[in-house]
Amino acid sequence: MSTTTLPDTFPDLHIFGIRHHGPGSAHSLQRALVELKPDIILVEGPADANEMLHWLGHAELEPPISLVIYNPDQPKRAAQFPFAEFSPEYQAIRFALQNDIPVRFMDLPQANMLASDAKLRMPETEPFVQLAQATGHATYEQWWNQMFEQRRDNRQLFAAIQTLIGALRTEAEQSRPDPAGMEPEERAGLRLADQREAFMRQSIRAAHQEGHQCMAIVCGAWHGPALTANAKNFAPERATSDAELLAGMPSIATEAAWVPWTYGRLSTFSGYGAGVPSPGWYHHLWSMAQRGA
Repeated sequence: MSTTTLPDTFPDLHIFGIRHHGPGSAHSLQRALVELKPDIILVEGPADANEMLHWLGHAELEPPISLVIYNPDQPKRAAQFPFAEFSPEYQAIRFALQNDIPVRFMDLPQANMLASDAKLRMPETEPFVQLAQATGHATYEQWWNQMFEQRRDNRQLFAAIQTLIGALRTEAEQSRPDPAGMEPEERAGLRLADQREAFMRQSIRAAHQEGHQCMAIVCGAWHGPALTANAKNFAPERATSDAELLAGMPSIATEAAWVPWTYGRLSTFSGYGAGVPSPGWYHHLWSMAQRGA
């Protein structure tokens, strides 16, 4: 088999790069899923919490809520995954449950994440700040909101995001420092970020092996180019290197629960929580979009 092309049977992947808790992303995703009719939806989220997803179909479970995953012997080792009504992930999961479509989380299990003391390396924000300034916006938040979350014509939203992030990631990879020259903590954080995306690709491969052919991939926009169906990501040797990268990861016992959340907490957390500074405004944008306003 050629190592420069995908297998002929590789599934049709549709990458929906979103902002966590982005109302425009959620509205566009909602419309796109109706048109696509995927046979499975894979969502960025901890794979060891898949048994908790069915609760999002319960009529009395109302957002904002948060999935909390923790080590029962060390409760301080915990992670929160909040959902508002305008969270794209929440809307994707609800859509799947309402339409009897298989849905699962595809990200690295928290059993592995919480076992590590590494601080996850996050994408650099400076390129986004420069884009905002070049287009006359005072802040990155203002630029992103106007370009993606508040826009009315969203037919090409996800293609535009994929193109933008693809260019930024190419630039970032070309200037990526040699891990050998990094401090151990920084190197561990970079490796953990690579392991997350390796696990996401493994989740896609597993769904393909089960026979799914039309997949909706819902992930933070930065991950989109790493999950696109091309030879760089899914050639046979990449599967081998992904498996090697994930081999031998430490693991701890975890438990999970849904807990009530607030917009105040949503505005202060980073990462999956996204540090949304104005969740009330985002809720308003979502409500207006749903009403066609």
